[in-house]
Amino acid sequence: MNCQPRADAPRFVHLAGRVLAPLLLGLALAGCGRNEPPPPPPPPRPAADAPPFTVLATSDLRDVQPLEEMVLKATGVKLKFRFGGTMESTEAVLTGQANAAAAWFANAKYLLANPQGQQRVKLQEKIMLSPIVIGVSESDARKYGWTKPDFRMTWKDAADAAKAGRLTYAIANPATSNQGFMALMGVVAAAGGKTEALSAADVDRRAIADFLKGYKIPGDNSTYLAEQFTLYQGTKVNTFINYESWIMSLNASGKLREKLHPIYPFEGVSTADFPFMLLEEGRRAEYLKVVEYLKGDAAQTWLARETRRRPIRPEVAAKVEDLLPRQGLQVELPFSPDRALADGLIAAYLNEFRAPIASTFVLDTSGSMQGQRREQLIQAIHYIAGVDNSLTGRIAKLTNRERVWLQPFSSAPYGLVRFEVPAAAPVARGVAEQADSEAKQRVLADVRNYAEALQMKGGTALYDAVYLALQNMLRERERHPGYQYSVVAFTDGENTAGRRLEDFKRDYAALPEDVRGIPVFWVLFGEANEAALKELAKLTGGQVFDARKRSLYSVFKDIRAHQ
Repeated sequence: MNCQPRADAPRFVHLAGRVLAPLLLGLALAGCGRNEPPPPPPPPRPAADAPPFTVLATSDLRDVQPLEEMVLKATGVKLKFRFGGTMESTEAVLTGQANAAAAWFANAKYLLANPQGQQRVKLQEKIMLSPIVIGVSESDARKYGWTKPDFRMTWKDAADAAKAGRLTYAIANPATSNQGFMALMGVVAAAGGKTEALSAADVDRRAIADFLKGYKIPGDNSTYLAEQFTLYQGTKVNTFINYESWIMSLNASGKLREKLHPIYPFEGVSTADFPFMLLEEGRRAEYLKVVEYLKGDAAQTWLARETRRRPIRPEVAAKVEDLLPRQGLQVELPFSPDRALADGLIAAYLNEFRAPIASTFVLDTSGSMQGQRREQLIQAIHYIAGVDNSLTGRIAKLTNRERVWLQPFSSAPYGLVRFEVPAAAPVARGVAEQADSEAKQRVLADVRNYAEALQMKGGTALYDAVYLALQNMLRERERHPGYQYSVVAFTDGENTAGRRLEDFKRDYAALPEDVRGIPVFWVLFGEANEAALKELAKLTGGQVFDARKRSLYSVFKDIRAHQ
């Protein structure tokens, strides 16, 4: 810049200069010797009528919801999350019914192993990392020598410890969640001595059975499992198997009886890389803006500090390495591309390997259920009785060896009936999906016929019906302790007969501890008392499922994932 005034300046400039010269000279001299860039432009403002950039995200990502506001401020893109289970979300993408511009999963290996999934996903970018970790209560980890610097636990060691009763754990349902499925795959790969070449025929069935002996708290999402683990740590379970981010977040929460010692299986772990996937080609420009922000320093640092997930960019990871264990990232366990293996393993888990399910469905048949509500209830029972052959439908169907009681109620509970699904023929080696036997098909048909015959009349004795169901489950558990028990309570209205809420709470507290360990899942429908059901869910170790804005059969599907 030339900081001297020009001698040949026009006459009017000299005249104006008498007034403006001091100000202009000060500004000019202030800029001498500098070459400052202009201030960055503000982020673009979204059009008032711009549609939201909807992202179908798996439930493990609920803790990133603050990114909606952060992305909007930084890019102008109106990010909007919609959360769902892994298998439910995978099926939505595969069938083209995601109704979203993008999807964000913890891991998309199962989705992208399907040619249809590859076609649906237009672009993908990995955003962050979190390996699956075996988090053991520190006292037990020390007791068994698992904290020694030279100790190297393998997945086979984990299966052996579970068989011996030293490893009792909570984990998400392997049939519906990525972390549960990948942990099971780790056991399978270790026992088979293979990884990428592993096929359905190679599966060591005994290793799966050994590992699942330690499975004590099932569930469909990490939030629910973390709550249950916190409640039963040191009594029912000593281990939480989940992503590293959940183990670290629980340790930092102050809610645990004691912290968890993270163990990274020596022969390999499966790492969630959280791919952000474009589904709608017409939203590519917005997608690229969001990806650029998510991979930028600010978002990567926020994700590490707030959610304990590792940055995908090494230079950012180096800045936050104090937050996470250095030994966290181990050898990556390859994912077998054999879809028959994945589908067969899920089917075998549901129908053969896990503890068989015993549950009572408490069904409101009061007068207010007449009409459309009755049809929805029948549809939901048909759903679990095998009329839906979709991916999630197969997972939600009544499984081999399962016992289910249907307990209808109106002004009083009545007509309790039991159905038992037979076991399948034994399999010598490997895993594979099997067609339903004729005996199983007959049981499923009987369940559907029973639902069709339900009649709606009378009042609503919800608490009497649930209490009776719990008493029935207690008797069954005494006779058959190897089953996994639960109660599902459904109502569309306020309690109008029998026990009141306070009566139920008093009588429930007097039940033996064993039966109070049976979760009760409450379905909110119609005019049911939401506050009362949430209070009861906390009391009974269950959860409330809201069927007022969703189809009832989709709610039943979610409940099945918790059983």
